[in-house]
Amino acid sequence: MRFKLLALFSLLFSTVNLFAQSHSTEIGAETDNDSYLMQGSDRYYTDGIFFYYRHALKINSTDSAKLRNKVLGFEMGQKTFNPQSGSIYYNGADQPSLIDRPFAGYLYVGSTLNFLYNSESNLKISARLGIVGPGSYAKQIQTFVHDNFGFYHPSGWEYQINNDYELNLSAEYNRLLARGSWIDVSLAGYLNLGNGFTGAGVGPLLRLGSFNQLFNSVSTQSTVSRGEVKGLLHKHELFFYYKPLANYVAYDATIQGGLFDNHSGLEITKNKEPFIFSQQFGVAFTTNRFVFDIAAIFHTLDDKEMIQSHQWGTVTGLYRFK
Repeated sequence: MRFKLLALFSLLFSTVNLFAQSHSTEIGAETDNDSYLMQGSDRYYTDGIFFYYRHALKINSTDSAKLRNKVLGFEMGQKTFNPQSGSIYYNGADQPSLIDRPFAGYLYVGSTLNFLYNSESNLKISARLGIVGPGSYAKQIQTFVHDNFGFYHPSGWEYQINNDYELNLSAEYNRLLARGSWIDVSLAGYLNLGNGFTGAGVGPLLRLGSFNQLFNSVSTQSTVSRGEVKGLLHKHELFFYYKPLANYVAYDATIQGGLFDNHSGLEITKNKEPFIFSQQFGVAFTTNRFVFDIAAIFHTLDDKEMIQSHQWGTVTGLYRFK
């Protein structure tokens, strides 16, 4: 893993160009895993994989006075959740009492529309259609990875959350509050509404280094644009960031099960924690063609029976083209 990351860094930096150019389209992927933090853990939110396609849209002349950039996106992803371990097999039998967070998978497809304003604020609206439960194929993928790459065999997925189809809408908002030559702070917030995930969160975003305005930055997923890029603070971004969020959770289907499900069979559900505090520490950079974001995320307890908080690493890589 370390060798692969070093090789990827070398490839990305070798493509650095002295001139900032506009690219209207980008494709890429994100991978999340608790093993990236090298703590030997395999619990709770243990794995995620996501694929992205984003394309900058043309801005009408009547909107150009306020709107600086507009980006349409499509994505698909899968998340996998475990209890304190991916195996509850001890002393010759499964031990359901060890399930302190439910086994659950979430598979979805979605679309986003990101409005980025000259005032350095943005509003990103998202819609996702997905499934929680065996139809997410989280069990099959985790079992395949563990059995073929030298890990322990997972046990306990027969107790996973039942199948439930999810329609979820969300809105994300960011606004610049203050900026110096190498540091700025923004307000970040989101609202989720749906039969799978409902809640909200708010907090500051602190950036240090060479960053661009929020209408064309890694921070707001707006590194594509139509036409020539003019007036940016830097040709390429390279900055560290810190993003603490206070989150309110009204409903989480990966913990509580489907909102309209009768919770029959072997399904084990839990009671969610209504308030969660999360912290994200990361570094982001762009080159002429590539966008890269690496972060560590730390979460307090998701449900009332979890024995400890959890954390994971996330790596996002995107390729831009005209």
